[in-house]
Amino acid sequence: MKVTKFGGSSLANAEQLKKVLNIVKTDANRKFIVVSAPGKEHSDDQKLTDILIAYHDAYVTGAPLNDIQDSIINRFKTIIESLELSQKLLDTIINNIKGLAHLPIENNPFLYDAFLASGEDNNAKLIAEYFRNNGIKARYLNPGVAGLMVSSEPQNARILPASYDKMEKLKEYDGILVIPGFFGITKDGQICTFSRGGSDITGSLIAAAISADLYENFTDVDGIFAAHPGVVKKPHSIKKLTYKEMRELAYAGFTVLHDEALIPAYRGRVPLVIKNTNNPDHPGTKIVLDRSTDKNPVVGISGDDRFISINMSKYLMNREVGFGRKVLQILEDLHIRWEHMPTGIDDLSIVIREREMTPIKEKEILTYLTHNLEVDEVSVTKNLSIIMIVGENMKSHVGVTAAATKALSENKINITMISQGSSEVSVMFVVDSKDEKKAIKALYQAFFN
Repeated sequence: MKVTKFGGSSLANAEQLKKVLNIVKTDANRKFIVVSAPGKEHSDDQKLTDILIAYHDAYVTGAPLNDIQDSIINRFKTIIESLELSQKLLDTIINNIKGLAHLPIENNPFLYDAFLASGEDNNAKLIAEYFRNNGIKARYLNPGVAGLMVSSEPQNARILPASYDKMEKLKEYDGILVIPGFFGITKDGQICTFSRGGSDITGSLIAAAISADLYENFTDVDGIFAAHPGVVKKPHSIKKLTYKEMRELAYAGFTVLHDEALIPAYRGRVPLVIKNTNNPDHPGTKIVLDRSTDKNPVVGISGDDRFISINMSKYLMNREVGFGRKVLQILEDLHIRWEHMPTGIDDLSIVIREREMTPIKEKEILTYLTHNLEVDEVSVTKNLSIIMIVGENMKSHVGVTAAATKALSENKINITMISQGSSEVSVMFVVDSKDEKKAIKALYQAFFN
C-alpha cells in the first residue's frame, strides 16, 4: 500500500487535477490520497491558504467580507465547472466558506485553525467527487473519522498516541480514501492545525499508522538537489538520502518537505519519495533509513538566514555550577527556543531564530545576564545565516571540515561559529547573512565540482 500526498502546486487548477487523476490511476496501490489546499496557478497568484488568512483577519476586525468570500468560492467554482462536477458540491463548499463567518470569535482559540483548514477540507471533497466521476471508487474522509486525534494546541497540533490504533483500521476500507491534510480533531471536537505546511505531516502519520510500503510526496520539482537551484546553477540531483540527512537539510532551508513530517515515517520505518506531479516518470528522491556509502562524503548543502546570537563572557565560567541552566532558564521564562549553543572555557553563545526575539525580550535577557549572572561582557549579533554540509558518510572521511573551511577562506568568507554534533551527520557554519549565497556556492564547488 502507498500513501500519496499532493501539494498545493499539484492541485492549483483543473489541469493539474487531471495530472493527479492519471497518477492515481496508474498505480492500484495508491489507496490513501492526502491533499493540500489549492496553491498558486502562477507566480503572481495567491495560495488559497493566504486568502483564507486574509478572510479570518477581515472577520475578526469587522471588515467587509463579500469580496474575499467570493474570491475563495470562485477558486473552487472555476475548478468545479472546468471538471464538470455537481452544483451540489459547489453549494456544499459555499455553505462551508460562508459559515466560517458565523463562528464565535470570543473565547475561541481554534477560530484561525477552522478558517485555514477549510482549504484542505473542501479540496478533499472536490477531489473525491472528481475521482468518482472518472471511474475511481473513492470517498472523502474527515480527519476525525480517519482517527487523526490531536492535542489542543492551536496551529501546533500534536498527534495523540491513541490515534495510531484508530488510523490502522483505515486499511479495512475499500477503494481510495481522500483525506484532507494539515489538521486533526481534538478530543473536544475542535479543528486544530499542524504548523504551516502540515499536510506533509498528515501523510506521514497515516503512512506510519497503516505500515505503508511507501509514502509518496508529490510536489512541483524532480526531487531534492544537493543545493538550492536558485543559488547554484544546475545542482547535482540526489537519488537517495537517509532520514537523518533529510532532517538536517530540511532544518537549514530545504523546504521541499516539512521537517516534522519526517518523524512519523522514520519511526514507522516507511520509505518516502519526493516526486514531481508534472513529471511523474522521474524517479525523484527516495528517503530511507540506511543507504550504501559512496565516494562523496557530502550529500547536500543548505543555508538559512534570520538567526541571531546572544554572546556572553565571564571569567571562570566553567567553574560556576549551574551557569548554563540559569542562562537557559531565562529563555524558557520568555518562551524562546534556542537552536545552537557553541561554548568556550569562559564564553557561551546561544543561537536563536530572529522571530523568537523582540526588543522587550532582548532587553530582559541582557539585563538578566548583566545583573543576575554578572557576566563580564554580553552582546547580540544579528543578520546571521547557518550553512550546513550534510552527509552520513562524513564520519568515515578525513578532512571534510578542513576542505570546507579552506573553501570559505579562499572566498574570503569569515566564519563566526562552527559546530558539529556527535553523530557527525552535519557540520554547521555560522556566517554573516550577506555571505550566505557566496558560502553555499564555495562549498558546492569544493564538494561537487
